[in-house]
Amino acid sequence: MNGDLPRKRTRQGLAKALEERPDLILLDVMMPDLDGYEVTRRLRKNPVTVAIPIMMFTAKTQLDDKVAGFEVGADDYLTKPTHPTELQSHVKALLARTVHKSPAETTTAINEKHGYVIGVLSARGGLGVSSLASNLAAGLFTRTQSDVILAELTPGQGTLGMDLGAPNPKGLTELLQGSVVEVTREKVQASLVQHNSGLKLFLASENPSDVTLISQIQNYEAIIARLASLARFIVLDLGTGLPAFVQKILPMCNERIIVVEGVPSTIQHSKLLIDNIANLNIDRKSISIILNNRQRTESQMAWTLVQEKLGHSISTTLTPAPELFLQATRIHTPAVMSHPTNMTSQQFLKIADTILEREKAR
Repeated sequence: MNGDLPRKRTRQGLAKALEERPDLILLDVMMPDLDGYEVTRRLRKNPVTVAIPIMMFTAKTQLDDKVAGFEVGADDYLTKPTHPTELQSHVKALLARTVHKSPAETTTAINEKHGYVIGVLSARGGLGVSSLASNLAAGLFTRTQSDVILAELTPGQGTLGMDLGAPNPKGLTELLQGSVVEVTREKVQASLVQHNSGLKLFLASENPSDVTLISQIQNYEAIIARLASLARFIVLDLGTGLPAFVQKILPMCNERIIVVEGVPSTIQHSKLLIDNIANLNIDRKSISIILNNRQRTESQMAWTLVQEKLGHSISTTLTPAPELFLQATRIHTPAVMSHPTNMTSQQFLKIADTILEREKAR
């Protein structure tokens, strides 16, 4: 039983490094469960900790051990016992080298493969968040033929798997159930489902009891960082409202899309949602509003009136096309791809074109 405590502390320390992002990590090679080499490998694979300097300690003096430490990504290496003065001088030198690096140098590894992340959400359910996310992802793939990931992040409330013919998804659930240190790039990549449309899907489960997993905030942050390294575009279906995990994810997005409907109650809820997002120190200009007129009805407000009541400009208005989405669901393909010439499909493609312009300008 006592042997489990050091192992637990090793993993806790690794998780703490991901959470706190320290200026320097002092790491002993000889540790239970995960040795210093393995911990260093994991730190160097994670975009959050890839640039943090690491100093390794060991009682070993063989040259091969030092070489192994440098090969996995250590920046400095000391053998024990170490005099405090020697340790202090090495720490000062290592921190000085890090401080004197330009911002571009210290973030190159992080940004080298950082895709363009788009978060889609709404103030309440039933407004078409999943439809918009899937068709936006399909539009971006149609326009670029680049890697595009469509990620559904609402455990226990998954619908994209059924709509796109990929039943029983487990990827998100398994990654949220484990430790944050287990959310590796390889595991996230293995969780992706290749769809016949060309999209890569990261899907949420349909089991209602899995909804409790939304409390795994650190895992969510690690998942988004991994997804961003795996494709040019990552479209996130964030569901409804502003739970804690969405509050953490939104600042990681390059832009945010809120889906609204032209009815008074939804407009009021959406206005509050915009204000709450802005309170997260997110620029209102990075929030796009899509007015989704899902049904042909005279009760829907005109977009000019919706815009006035929201106090925020509307980027696009989608034409009602319930039959289009029904047919697309039947053949498990986004409407943009199953009926590309349809007016609503063309509107999705225009949204994709606008995002492409912003992605190229960033």
